Amino acid sequence: MKQKSDASPAAVLLVHCPDQKGLVAAVTSYLFRLKANIIDLDQHVDIESEQFFMRVAWELEGFELAANQISNDFKKEIADRFEMSFQLHISGTPMRMAVFVTKMSHCLYDLLQRTISGEWNVEIPLIISNHTGLRSIAEQFGIPYFHFVINPDNKSDQEEKILALLEKEQIDFLVLARYMQIISKKMIQRYPNKIINIHHSFLPAFIGARPYHQAFERGVKIIGATSHYVTQDLDAGPIIAQDVEHITHKDSVGDLVRKGKDLEKLVLAKAVWNHLQHNILPYKNRTFIF
Repeated sequence: MKQKSDASPAAVLLVHCPDQKGLVAAVTSYLFRLKANIIDLDQHVDIESEQFFMRVAWELEGFELAANQISNDFKKEIADRFEMSFQLHISGTPMRMAVFVTKMSHCLYDLLQRTISGEWNVEIPLIISNHTGLRSIAEQFGIPYFHFVINPDNKSDQEEKILALLEKEQIDFLVLARYMQIISKKMIQRYPNKIINIHHSFLPAFIGARPYHQAFERGVKIIGATSHYVTQDLDAGPIIAQDVEHITHKDSVGDLVRKGKDLEKLVLAKAVWNHLQHNILPYKNRTFIF
């Protein structure tokens, strides 16, 4: 599934480094010298860690460096001097997103709707699942659907096949749209801060199946959803987006499930949108969302 963008190509730079004087001036002066037209700039100093964080975007039209020259030049002229870690992203070409699913369809439908409507400038070349139940949805939208049976005996071999498929399709990032499998260390290392997960926000309480039924039995007064990057610490990666909704004794189990699914769709969409916009700067186990 391909989408086209009419937006002019732009560069997005995300940086962090020890806080010190002159950082904003150094970056903006560098861009000014190269005739950049800055279209967005945001920065933050985290007092506790004494770290400086910044996101700056500029148009590539009229910029004196070619896109493939920017990273090396910025490293030499600015990053090395200030001990900066940085990411450079070039917009214009749609990112390629692989969606992983199991049996639940609500997040998948939402991702597909936002893509085919043109709300997101992204491509979904494939859907991967450990079950066949959602194949008809993929066929409805004309997206290849790949079924991998996964069990403890074949998990490693199947993930090798999945990784080969992702590489073949030049996938940029993965979205686990209620994919009920633990991702291996190898896959996480292949896609660092590029695997987005969604789950209910009761964790670590109400682990396992039917979490909303468990929550109902405990009489909880709030439900929520969390989207985060996947790390080797299960469901403990850097959080990208969260939301909650209050409930009362009038809400049935069905109400909790319905409201929980709504929150999961919305929170996952926020996380994916910020990833697509290169708004997220992970630092240790936190994220700074610009």
